[in-house]
Amino acid sequence: MKNLFFLAFLALTLFSCKSETEKDTEPAVVWERNDETAELEEQAQHEVERMQFKLINSKFLDKNTIWNEFDEELADFTEEKYDSLKPLILEQDIPQLQRAVQQAKLSYEELTKFYIYRIRKFESDNDLSLNAVIALNPDVVEDARELDARGKLRVNENSMYGMPVLLKDNINTDNMPTTAGAIALAENTPAENAFIVERLKDHKALILGKVNLSEWAYYFCEGCPLGYSAVGGQTLNPYGRKQFETGGSSSGSGVAVAANYAVAAVGTETAGSILSPSSKNSVVGLKPTVGLLSRSGIVPISSTLDTPGPMTKSVIDNAIFLNAMTGKDTVDAASVEGGKNYVRGLENATLEEKRIGVMKPLMADSLYNAAVEHLRAQGAEVIEFQPAEIPLDSFTTLLDADMKKDLPAYIQTGAGDNIELKNVEEIIAFNEEDSVVRAPYGQQLFEGIAADSTSAEELEKLSARLQENGRKFFDVPMQEHNLDAVLSINNYHAAYAAVAKYPALTVPAGYETTGEPKNVTFIAKPFEEQKLLELGAAFEKNFRKRKAPKNYN
Repeated sequence: MKNLFFLAFLALTLFSCKSETEKDTEPAVVWERNDETAELEEQAQHEVERMQFKLINSKFLDKNTIWNEFDEELADFTEEKYDSLKPLILEQDIPQLQRAVQQAKLSYEELTKFYIYRIRKFESDNDLSLNAVIALNPDVVEDARELDARGKLRVNENSMYGMPVLLKDNINTDNMPTTAGAIALAENTPAENAFIVERLKDHKALILGKVNLSEWAYYFCEGCPLGYSAVGGQTLNPYGRKQFETGGSSSGSGVAVAANYAVAAVGTETAGSILSPSSKNSVVGLKPTVGLLSRSGIVPISSTLDTPGPMTKSVIDNAIFLNAMTGKDTVDAASVEGGKNYVRGLENATLEEKRIGVMKPLMADSLYNAAVEHLRAQGAEVIEFQPAEIPLDSFTTLLDADMKKDLPAYIQTGAGDNIELKNVEEIIAFNEEDSVVRAPYGQQLFEGIAADSTSAEELEKLSARLQENGRKFFDVPMQEHNLDAVLSINNYHAAYAAVAKYPALTVPAGYETTGEPKNVTFIAKPFEEQKLLELGAAFEKNFRKRKAPKNYN
């Protein structure tokens, strides 16, 4: 009996003598691959054919490798700490976050660790994971710490300073692979930072990591799921996991912003790839005029149409983010000087006397109709018009011909030296070696690119004709009614805006009865981003419809 008493006393003593660090240290979080058979059988009944998934988690990526380098950094970042920071961070805009830092309620290191913890928390849970994140920057916590160590600087609240952001994984970084979601580029490192990444670093933004995307920016397989890539698996929509599509191709960017995995994310668009996932995830997305943001160091589809753009939870954040990425890039022939401060004018932006063109066929949509009524109520002059039926013949030929030349050019000048595959034909052959893992949905669009025989002269004429038709679609009503902008839904008219090279801003407009998000999209003339952001800010001011997805609060 004495021995039992002594052992109990000893155990109690040892427990009570644990250091404070040991008490507060949480065990490393480990993701375990699950059997998806039943899940996929149920998904096979989905009414949308391209949502009848063949897989959810990547067969290539072990998700533990995303966050295991941070086990030590997060060892004392407890659930209690995480919960205490939620009110300061979740759904807050950049000015609010900067004020919290200035008031010593928050540090840039805490902000960064919060997002890493949150990503690990949800992405390690097979019932909640969204497969939005492919990689985390191993240097990001130290980068945040260095900003904190600078002391009590007076940071502009409209600054990207210290703000953790995610990049679509077709954008080069020098310390993480740039895969475009393809196993063919899984070892694409080191490569020089993309021009826009250097601009973000100049502004002291924190590159948090890389997000999933529709493989090769959704110009790879025909009819395959939006948000699928061989590297990252199937991206899922936080508003309806496996129920609603994510939009594409910047699927991970939209999902990550919606789920509060970062302050903001960069997407890229050829025709709808920012507007679509922003709309499907209740996110503000800007597709800028081609040339406003550099494309150097970004895996391409089309040098004619491609552009990166900001994806955020609010219009003010979108403007701040845009400011930090603009700049003249001598390597990109389309690049122009930035120079504007897109935040200026947003606070006092108004809809009064703004002339907005709305499309008569879209008025049957209840959310679009409610947005139009709000525009009227806020003093805008709303002009209804019947859009012309203008074909965009040979649009895919433009994409085929551009990618056939632009992808090899990127591999030669922008990719890491260890990438040996040089063109589309070699990538097709590589994927055929293990199609179950590398191309389970096929690679029909790549096969179309390989078969393309469009000459440089034909491509130039085709591009000019498509641009003329795209501009005619918008210019006729714009000139006839002296419009400031045309209002669309989601990415409905993204192809016209793409070939016209017109900018577009999409802003949350509410939710369908099913809970699926929907946006309205303002489209204006080239380099009128300031006008679009002011319209978006004025619209959002008294009609803010974005809500965080309920399972990710």
